[in-house]
Amino acid sequence: MTRLVVVLLVTALIVMFALLTAAAAGLLARLDGATYPAALMRAATTFATALTLAAALTGALAQIVS
Repeated sequence: MTRLVVVLLVTALIVMFALLTAAAAGLLARLDGATYPAALMRAATTFATALTLAAALTGALAQIVS
């Protein structure tokens, strides 16, 4: 049970980090003069990139640990 709780907490932390980076990217794009749809696309791209990076790092660390 403890392992499941740790996995869920780490997953929530990763998603929150991805959301924060996406919000920052969207805000910076909007401040740079991008339209709302363009800023939203940049935020979505940043969110997807952050989650992909987290998955890749998790896979690499799982290979090293086991």
